[in-house]
Amino acid sequence: MTARIDHLVTSGTFSLDGQTFDVDNNEWIVGDDSECVVIDAPHDASVIADAIGDRRLLAVLATHAHDDHVRVAPELADRFGAPILLHPGDLPVWRLTHAERSPERELKDGDVFTVAGTDLHVLHTPGHSPGAVCFYAPELATVFTGDTLFHGGPGATGRSFSDFGTIIDSIRDRLLTLPAETRVLTGHGGSTTIGDEAPHLEEWIARGH
Repeated sequence: MTARIDHLVTSGTFSLDGQTFDVDNNEWIVGDDSECVVIDAPHDASVIADAIGDRRLLAVLATHAHDDHVRVAPELADRFGAPILLHPGDLPVWRLTHAERSPERELKDGDVFTVAGTDLHVLHTPGHSPGAVCFYAPELATVFTGDTLFHGGPGATGRSFSDFGTIIDSIRDRLLTLPAETRVLTGHGGSTTIGDEAPHLEEWIARGH
């Protein structure tokens, strides 16, 4: 039996470069009735913990280290005795929020994390941040893109640690090569598919964001 995907939305703030914004974040719980992983832990550990219930939490997987994706990751991880996994390219960003705590394990491109018999493949997709990753689950025909790809284009690249050319390369080479029917479950807002987004790549390049 393959894993299921549970979806939560919590609200809070995102702060970087001296500015703070109100945001709503998606959190994704992938697993079955006995075990699961959490993809991103932004604003409220109790809400996520309630959704996990009495399941074993194998890991908190971070798509990237902006504070609106990892703020309560340590609290959640400690509550369940689970490790936090982050790509090392995002450690400078992580330390802006958690200077006294390091993730327990590193994520690397090509890693495979298995939960409830379902493989999550780590795709390093820098651009929104240096260590941004996506998690591709072929058996679920789903990719969890964090803030790398949304319905309508790339994630923001106008702040520290980001680069537009790099995110375009990541999307072109790592995401738009996935099967067209692949669902894109994002860090904010609604979902889309690779097939719906792929035809618009040149438009995004032309507009520059």
